[in-house]
Amino acid sequence: MSSISLAVVLVAISIFSRPSHAEWFAEAQAHMGTEISVYLWHDDPETGQKAVDAIFEEVARLDQLMSTYIDDSRMSEINRNAADGPVVAGDELFRLILRSLDISVLTHGAFDITYDSVGQFYDFRERRRPDEQTIAEEVKRINYRLVETNQGDGTIRFLQKGVRINLGGIAKGYAVERGVAIARRYGVRNARVTAGGDTRLLGDRLGQPWMVGIQNPRNEEEVVVTIPLENEAISTSGDYERFFIEDGERYHHIIVPATGTPAGEVHSATIIGPDAVMTDALSTSVFVMGVDQGLRLIATLPDYEGIVIDAEGQMFYSDGLRPPD
Repeated sequence: MSSISLAVVLVAISIFSRPSHAEWFAEAQAHMGTEISVYLWHDDPETGQKAVDAIFEEVARLDQLMSTYIDDSRMSEINRNAADGPVVAGDELFRLILRSLDISVLTHGAFDITYDSVGQFYDFRERRRPDEQTIAEEVKRINYRLVETNQGDGTIRFLQKGVRINLGGIAKGYAVERGVAIARRYGVRNARVTAGGDTRLLGDRLGQPWMVGIQNPRNEEEVVVTIPLENEAISTSGDYERFFIEDGERYHHIIVPATGTPAGEVHSATIIGPDAVMTDALSTSVFVMGVDQGLRLIATLPDYEGIVIDAEGQMFYSDGLRPPD
């Protein structure tokens, strides 16, 4: 995925001069089905590069653990076997699945990791989608309550055959949070870690805020609004990230759990807050819920704000971001 197609477009601003031995380190790699980029400042070049390398090693580890496209990942093992009996998830994956289920409760099912029970039949590169009969059959398996967790032994069990889970709506947010945590361990105080539409900012940009622009969902070269941020996470879910158009209809990857079909009320949903795990999951949830329900949800979460662009291209803000009249 090219940087210009990222859901969050990061706008460069000038920085003040610093001693010659201190510098910015920037690198991008393909992981988790998207582009991962790391941009950080460190006084020591050797330590700065070690921090970048460690972040990418962590992202690769998480991909190996959570990907549904890697046959020997723990996630694939769960999807193969959890309908037959409990499967040990491991502490890290178990905690993230448990948190995903909590967010399902918070969003009244708008966020649901069992969406992959239908989502597995979409292939956006090959322009394939499930037919109506397949959706009608498989949508019965989209229900987070069909995922049983046992905190005593850290196991996951599915209560129905055919259920599949996918952490695509939360894993990238988790990855960028882990990236920033690793940067801190190397003494980094200013960094940006991005995975597709999810970005976690550490500190500021050497005395200036990070200027983050939200892309026009129908023009990848246009930024519709720019926001100054420090020490925040920002996530955007959009219908332009993975999609194809057939007979004038846009088929994209954000599935409404109740119907098994792509959500259609909005073009993009952006959430800002202190935790990229939550901003990632909430951007998906608000996209599914639509403007009214989605922003009502955000109003109940004091640390989070949202911007939604609806299907007509109109922009709506949560109360904390609402521009003055």
